[in-house]
Amino acid sequence: MKHLQSAQASVSSGKRTIGKLAVNAYVMGGGFTDLDSLLHADGPQDLADRLNALDALGDNNSKALDRFKSAEVVATAAQKEADLAKQAQAAATVKVAAAKKEADEAAAMQKEEVDKLQAVQDKLAKELAVAQKKRLTLEQQRQIALLEEANAGIAAITPDQSKIWPDIGFTGRSSTRSNEVMRAQAVEFAKKQVLAKKPYVWGDEGPNAFDCSGLVYAAYRSAGLGWPNWDRLNSSLYWVATKRVPLSQMVPGDLLFYSYKGTVSTIHHISIYAGDGMMWEAHSKNKGLLYSNIYSVKGLMPYAGRV
Repeated sequence: MKHLQSAQASVSSGKRTIGKLAVNAYVMGGGFTDLDSLLHADGPQDLADRLNALDALGDNNSKALDRFKSAEVVATAAQKEADLAKQAQAAATVKVAAAKKEADEAAAMQKEEVDKLQAVQDKLAKELAVAQKKRLTLEQQRQIALLEEANAGIAAITPDQSKIWPDIGFTGRSSTRSNEVMRAQAVEFAKKQVLAKKPYVWGDEGPNAFDCSGLVYAAYRSAGLGWPNWDRLNSSLYWVATKRVPLSQMVPGDLLFYSYKGTVSTIHHISIYAGDGMMWEAHSKNKGLLYSNIYSVKGLMPYAGRV
């Protein structure tokens, strides 16, 4: 734009110069010609002076015209460049609008799918809360695992997550199913999987790979828990199916939960407390199974869960 304005200014200046030349010619007489000037010279010296003046005037006129023509060329090129830039900007605006529309449609479809999965989880949570002895089907397990994966994806792009969420009146199971020995066995199992560098695979519960809730399920299954007291759930449902324990009172083997909004439905990750502020976890596909600090994941819920 600055280049175009500069070129247009040069053209305007050239036009003013050409205009002045035209005015000067008019003032000197509409019938003035080079020949008239020479024929009316008063002697040789006057003739020489007039010839020099005509040469200088012609040279100035020629230079002024050349500058004007050059300025016009530059201005034309600058205008073309500006027009192309304007067209490119318009095309980019159209592309951005199309991309935004596509992203909005994709987000709406994702929300619709998450809402469906959430309804399945809510129904199962109510059944667990009243201790209904109903074993999850493989399809239900697949659906709640999909929801856990979707929540993990949302958590990865959600800003301003608390280190520890406040208590908003959470409840859980009134009793436990494990004892100290079983909790120690669960911790040992998780430790072995991490040290063996088993991979993280979504939906897996061992023996060769795990996701976060799959590791928790396999750890307590190895300690002797099974149906109807223990089933393959996801991190949100394990919150419902365990007893609330303040973080200050948790012991190795208790479960830690992470949410991107501080609510049960937005819990996306679960781990096993190892003691001394550390945990065993199946973190993600990129990081695998880890021994890590309990605050290394944002959004810790204010209670642990005792199985």
